[in-house]
Order: sequence, then C-alpha cells, then structure tokens
Amino acid sequence: MLTKRIIPCIDVDLDEDGNAAVYTGVNFENLQYTGDPVEMAKMYNEAGADEFVFLDITASADGRETMLGVVEDVADEVFIPLTVGGGIRTREDIKETLRAGADKVSINTGALERPELITEGAEAFGSQCIVISVDSKRRFDEQGEHYAQVDGESCWFECTVKGGREGTGVDVVEWAKEAENRGAGELFVNSIDADGTEEGYDIPLTKGVCDAVSTPVIASSGCGGPEDAYEVFSEAGADAALAASIFHFDEYSIREVKEYLDERDVPVRL
Repeated sequence: MLTKRIIPCIDVDLDEDGNAAVYTGVNFENLQYTGDPVEMAKMYNEAGADEFVFLDITASADGRETMLGVVEDVADEVFIPLTVGGGIRTREDIKETLRAGADKVSINTGALERPELITEGAEAFGSQCIVISVDSKRRFDEQGEHYAQVDGESCWFECTVKGGREGTGVDVVEWAKEAENRGAGELFVNSIDADGTEEGYDIPLTKGVCDAVSTPVIASSGCGGPEDAYEVFSEAGADAALAASIFHFDEYSIREVKEYLDERDVPVRL
C-alpha cells in the first residue's frame, strides 16, 4: 500500500518592500505575516515533510509571473519533491518553473482558461509534473452537475479563481475528471470554505473528487490537527493531506501528525 503523504504549504506574496514573505489567513482573507519562505522551506525539509508546496498567491490575480528567484532559493534548501504554483499560464512558464528547481507545477487559472495547457504540459514534461489545483467553493443552487449533502442541504462545488473571489460556473468534480483525462498527474483540492478555519477538511468535496478519479488527490484547507488528517484519509480517500497553519504556528509537528496516523494503521513514512 502506498504511504499517505503529509505536505506543508506556504502561501507567498510580496510585502510592502517588494520582498517575498509567507502569509496565512482565513478563507483566503485577513492575511498575516508568517515568515521568510526560504527559512520555512529549510525548516520543513528537516522536519520530515514528504513534500513541500510553494504557492505564489497573487501572481495570477496581479497578472505577474511567479517569483522564480525565490523558487530557486527555496529549491536549494529542500531535498523532497517541491511543487510550485501561481501565475503559470503557458508551456514556457512550466518549463521555467521546473528549470528554477520545482519538481511539479500547480496550475489553476491557466488551466481553467485554456484546458489544452494540461495536455501540452503533460506531453512535454510528463504527467508527474502537472498538478491541477482547484479552489472550490460551495454553492447551494441548481447550477451544478455533482451534488453532496452538507449540513442537511444539497450543494455542489464550483471552481473559482482569484482566491475564491470569482466563480467560473465550472463544477469541481467534472473539472477533475477532465483534468485527469487531459493528463494531469495529481489533483490539488482546496476548499475556500474551510481555508484557515482549522475545523477539518471539506470531506464531501474531497470524497466527491476522490470517488470520481483515479489520479492522486491532495486534500487542502481546514486541517486543525492529526485527527483531521486521519478523517480525510479514512473517510474521503485522499492520497495526501496538506496543512499550513497547524505547522506554521507550532500547534503540531509533522512528526506528531504522522505518529498519530501510524498508531491508527495509516501507512506513513516515519
């Protein structure tokens, strides 16, 4: 059985002086400074993370390129798989991000705007390099294709862009299936509703995607502790659990999460 992965993530933006900095918020808002991306990458590499995710959270919204110089510095400090996302819109962007030291690229807006980018990236660099990221938001109306029960109500999950500020009308589960068919090697499922809340992953969302595809799924947003990681593995079928706040603010260590999972017979790398 493949081991389940625990993946810390940093959300990186430019501070007032134009320097890269890590920020943490709730529902993609009220961001607070958390640390230096290179120092945090080094820390997580030494802490036993299985992989590491670097997201440039305003590159797409601001229409700028990913901070490749910072990516290079981070890549020098991590010796585990590194995924980089933010502002990737073309095959050339994928190439330059991989050249900067990323092992995988995470694409959201660029793929929604032009789905052919998934196929182009997979054919040029291999499916294992192409991670399709989805920023999902619940909608309680009749415009979706796949529905789940949430708190006694029926809802569907919409793909959003610009940090959840703009809907696309695209159903997350349907988009996940298309991304898989186009060659995505992994799906990175974020919940705008759960982001930063530490109240648990969005199980209906994650399970809906996991049930629809065979591509590995990374669950993201809402982790408040080891029990949430256990739930998303055991109830939703996720292949990896991504977390930020609980690690950034020393609420739990990666080791503590893995030991909790190991005690419950979830296969992890200790």
